[in-house]
Amino acid sequence: MDLIIKPTELCNFACTFCSSTDITTNKKDVLDLKYIARFLDRFSQTRTIIVNGGDPLMLTPEYYWELLELLSARGMKDTIVSFTSNLWDFKKRPERWTELFNHEQVSIATSFHYGDSRRITKNRVFTEADFLEIMELFMELVGYRPDFISVIDENNRDRAVDNVRLAKRLGVECKLNLAMASGRQKKPFLISDIHELYLEIYEQGLMPWEYNTKQMVNALNKYHTTCPISRSCDSNIRNLHPNGEYYSCGAFGDDRAFPIDFEKEMVSDTVATPLAREITMQSMHDGCYGCELFDICNGCRKTIRDTQKAGAVETHCNAMTALKPRLLKTAEEEPYRVGG
Repeated sequence: MDLIIKPTELCNFACTFCSSTDITTNKKDVLDLKYIARFLDRFSQTRTIIVNGGDPLMLTPEYYWELLELLSARGMKDTIVSFTSNLWDFKKRPERWTELFNHEQVSIATSFHYGDSRRITKNRVFTEADFLEIMELFMELVGYRPDFISVIDENNRDRAVDNVRLAKRLGVECKLNLAMASGRQKKPFLISDIHELYLEIYEQGLMPWEYNTKQMVNALNKYHTTCPISRSCDSNIRNLHPNGEYYSCGAFGDDRAFPIDFEKEMVSDTVATPLAREITMQSMHDGCYGCELFDICNGCRKTIRDTQKAGAVETHCNAMTALKPRLLKTAEEEPYRVGG
């Protein structure tokens, strides 16, 4: 089991695309560590605690030292606390975070993409120069450059591959994520559009530096190795929000959709998979089940739901049909990669 925690929804950036903005009017809530402790008591084999936000560095380091103490008290020395942060507070106050970030159970990923949607303030764009300054400071004080996430929408798609070229230059891995329809982001970036970019990355020889392109190759090579309606992504991950709300998916957690009753699951003999009961989110449409691209188009119920709600299923399907020859050629050229 993995656990995503959103300890705060406060953020020191003012990004125009962010799915974590405008999802609550109360930004002051802080996730009580008692909820995490109770989760760990049930799921003692938790592999990773993924910390996002908001920005997690809006809280003090002491919060995370207490979290590490929860792990230590339970003998969970192999559990990793994995932060995703813009690292702006680290840039301003490195002495505050350096010891924590050097802890053997802590890992860091950060975020950057070209364009003007990632903003420090309403009027100041987070530039490549800002990003490189943080990366070099992190290298100096922590000993490595972190991988980074780039969120892609219609406004920055023309520079999407430049993010991967930057990752290659820095010797790190980039993860191009499509913008989902949550919070301030009202319109989803379609799966067909992001896979056209993954194909471009593959065809330009940049796959070693982009995480999701590798996952695309794996999905193509796993065609029909499992029943397409028995997906159980929500059986191995959970999400806690600042007010203690509990979900099986971080993306649906941002939508405040399909919550789980924490108390009932804690005393159950089985791990619930509530999303599996949502029949309309099993596939884009009924014709998907015999298609070689089933896992590509239907791997995530949140993107299925976003595409359906946007009335874009036909647009998506037509685009994927046009991409199919290139996708299947990629599958023929690339072997399945264990672990992605």
